[in-house]
Amino acid sequence: MNADLSPFPAELSGRRPIVIAGPCSAETEEQVLSTARGLAAAGVRIFRAGIWKPRTKPGNFEGIGAPGLKWLRKAKAETGMLVATEVATAIHTADALRAGIDMLWIGARTTANPFAVSEIAEALRGCGDVPVLVKNPVAPDLEAWIGAFERLSRAGIKRLGAVHRGFGHFGPSKYRNLPEWRVPIELRRRMPELPVLVDPSHIGGKRALVAPLAQEAMDLGFDGLMVECHVRPECAWSDKEQQLTPDDAVRLLGSLVVRGGESSSERLDMLRHRIDMLDSELIDILRRRMETSTEIGEYKREHSMPVVQEGRYRALMEERIAEAAGLGLSEAFMRGLFQAVHAESVRLQLP
Repeated sequence: MNADLSPFPAELSGRRPIVIAGPCSAETEEQVLSTARGLAAAGVRIFRAGIWKPRTKPGNFEGIGAPGLKWLRKAKAETGMLVATEVATAIHTADALRAGIDMLWIGARTTANPFAVSEIAEALRGCGDVPVLVKNPVAPDLEAWIGAFERLSRAGIKRLGAVHRGFGHFGPSKYRNLPEWRVPIELRRRMPELPVLVDPSHIGGKRALVAPLAQEAMDLGFDGLMVECHVRPECAWSDKEQQLTPDDAVRLLGSLVVRGGESSSERLDMLRHRIDMLDSELIDILRRRMETSTEIGEYKREHSMPVVQEGRYRALMEERIAEAAGLGLSEAFMRGLFQAVHAESVRLQLP
């Protein structure tokens, strides 16, 4: 990316991984400063902390608010790190700018709301040099994500970057938010000059998943990481299960394997890794489909219905094959695939 338009300082542009780290929430001055000192000693150059915390349900800790901005300023003065925080309204944005916060990010819930993004963009108009990162919307809506960048760009904001934090889902999963790597990969294809960071903390939701997800991000060629770290994560007021200690962050960064240039073998490794990720998603989708088939079987038994509904099966088969053909997939392949899926569904529904 053009160094003049990078959201990151010149000494970090082009380096992988760019790392932004810090607590989910700024809780106390002591917690902020202690965490910042530990991360600065680990070589982290950008410190993050949530000041305003939009939460899924009321009653949870929703941030210390504007007083916490002073703590970020103290962390910057003491460690020399740049400081970043999330904004969700024009008032947040104005407060953060007045406090001299170096970098802002827009969270997933806000990205999904074009009115909120437009409000923030207007609050930033005339501040083109302020770096702004945009997290993906909660749902895997690539156009909404791109739309947020376009709204900011039209307001004159030039130093933009993306943060992939995974996507919400229903039902059990290994991850807090599904990685759905194909979405940030497509974003990078559509906007190749845009740096893309990955937030393994929010994707994984568990400390044990942060390191493997961070390595996947590097293997897929993304530019950096946004990692949640807390000096005492077991006492954190929010997201305690996914935060690392500063010492954990040192071990994480020391363990990452970051490949260099674009040699043919590295490109092939990246593509194979993408296949592995898609296969894992496919397996999870099939698991959920078979769970639903089992529930359907229970309903049919309770209502004395036959397992196989021939008319529905034939109609769905033709609809699915036509849909797949419209996406460029082979009719013969899709017919064989859906026949196998249907056979397994029938097996699960039999008493």
